[in-house]
Amino acid sequence: MFTGIVEELGEVVAKEDLRDFARLVIRGPVVTSDAGHGDSIAVNGVCLTVVEVLPDGAFSVDVIGETLNRSSLRAIGVGSRVNLERAAAVNSRLGGHIVQGHVDGTGHVIARTPAERWEVVRIALPTALSRYVVEKGSITVDGVSLTVSGLGDDWLEVSLIPTTLEATTLGTAGVGAPVNLEVDIIAKYVERLLSRDSPST
Repeated sequence: MFTGIVEELGEVVAKEDLRDFARLVIRGPVVTSDAGHGDSIAVNGVCLTVVEVLPDGAFSVDVIGETLNRSSLRAIGVGSRVNLERAAAVNSRLGGHIVQGHVDGTGHVIARTPAERWEVVRIALPTALSRYVVEKGSITVDGVSLTVSGLGDDWLEVSLIPTTLEATTLGTAGVGAPVNLEVDIIAKYVERLLSRDSPST
């Protein structure tokens, strides 16, 4: 589990495209400071398993076809900046919201509206996900826990504070840039429970 509080901006330093998966090497000295084989690290909101911790604060991960098909990781390459977060410890504060690192779909940046010190970013919202999103609710965008500040039938808006603009990839994501979206897991559980037939009496 993660909280959507990005710990550092990492960089993809190598990518190997294999038959049905890709192997990435990502530099992230903060997240690798206590990482080991088998640990979970969220990369742009995608929970990935550390294959190997390498010198110079880098680590390698394997990204299978399912993940490549469902996320924007298929489009990243050497030099790409990525949001990184280690799995939350049981005794840690929940600074964002409950994030699984299981991407529900992708959107793309439609528009950016700057203010004096913050910015409103509008993102295309897949129809299949729109029912899980509510204004003032939580949404994970490229691994960043955010509050929905505006909502339409096929779009959502988030308002980015200076810290988010400076410390995550969302600060430089231009119009058209793909982003990973994870909706609030609680909404999906509620829908599932309500959709089940009532037990017979």
